[in-house]
Amino acid sequence: MMDPEVSLLLHCADWRGLLESQVKVELCERFNRQTDPALELHIEEVWTERVSREPWLFNGAKFRLHSFCFASLECPSSSCAASEHLACTQSSEECSLVCVEDQEGKLPVRQRQEDLCDLDPLHNGAQNSLDLRNTSINQTENMGDVIQQTASSLEQDSSICRAAQLPSHSDKNTHDKDTGPLLTLRLGLTCYKDYLGTNWSCKVAELRQRGEAEFSDSLALLAQPLGVGGVLCTDDGQVVLIRRSQRVAEAGGLLDIPGGHPEPKAVCEEVSMVMIQQRREAVVLELFGSVCAEIRDEVNVPLSCLGEPVLMGVALNHTSAGRPSAEFYVSCSLTSDEVRKLYWKGGAEAHESTDIVFLSRTEVLQLDRSSPLWLELCPSAKGAVLLYQTVKPDAERDRCSRQDAQLTHN
Repeated sequence: MMDPEVSLLLHCADWRGLLESQVKVELCERFNRQTDPALELHIEEVWTERVSREPWLFNGAKFRLHSFCFASLECPSSSCAASEHLACTQSSEECSLVCVEDQEGKLPVRQRQEDLCDLDPLHNGAQNSLDLRNTSINQTENMGDVIQQTASSLEQDSSICRAAQLPSHSDKNTHDKDTGPLLTLRLGLTCYKDYLGTNWSCKVAELRQRGEAEFSDSLALLAQPLGVGGVLCTDDGQVVLIRRSQRVAEAGGLLDIPGGHPEPKAVCEEVSMVMIQQRREAVVLELFGSVCAEIRDEVNVPLSCLGEPVLMGVALNHTSAGRPSAEFYVSCSLTSDEVRKLYWKGGAEAHESTDIVFLSRTEVLQLDRSSPLWLELCPSAKGAVLLYQTVKPDAERDRCSRQDAQLTHN
């Protein structure tokens, strides 16, 4: 399914999603955006004008997604390959990359693992920076073809580790920390003001061209803050959508999932790369915890009623120059009626939405561009739906429910 507003950067379908213990982060100042005095002046001008129209806006630090890699501890590092657009950082344990062909059809290039913070990404943009536009896996193909292409690409080279051999979050050993991280996210720091002044700038096309020409990375000058969103599924199998208020900065009036941004300030009060680098586990905790906090604040569902978030992948919003958002599946122990009642009581961020809508899981799985409801979804919701359809994080629950129903019937 092609939609010009959204595409997928990465998905975790081979594991039916990843848990917190299966994700790690690398933080480095080299993962920040590039800049110059003229761009800083432009950002200030955009911010001043925007706040004059929307005085409720406020600036705040955000994490910037630079790149990522998948890893398998089951294969020796010398036997696996890395895509041109991906690179793997050195960690305390050897890991090896799982990748597929890039969009130009080139086979992965063999690459040694090195610490990106010791390399100069400006001199090796193809390997040390990630052009989210070029690597999004469904920009030009429908989702079914992508999954088949992924499988066939991995089979082309027997030296490439098969991600499917690793346990999914639904397996018994999911919580075993010996499994180790399977996904590394490389993060820098940015802020909301920079986001509005770059990704949302009227000069964004020029900034992308400059980034490509000067840094071999079309996203080098963009803020690219990492957002989060949650596909919240109730105990009676309903997926929660909320209608965005006209007062929010983006996509007013459209249907969305609960979401926001992980906050560096939640990791350490004094936001600096030096401080945050010392708290990498806390960053992962904030990444996963922030989606639950957003559900609590926007839908008014207590944290105690939410299951452990499952990372489905990262979607790109092309209405804001490919801004990335990590999308999660979150189960809820409450029914849709109970959630509806809590929503109308109002949460901490009740002003951000005006209505709540429920779709059955089957309806969500069948949504596509031909569906009238698709036009009502904002880009972040579209990305989350595509990931939900691809990853199917609750497929195991479906299977168990069918088995239980069959046993009851018999």
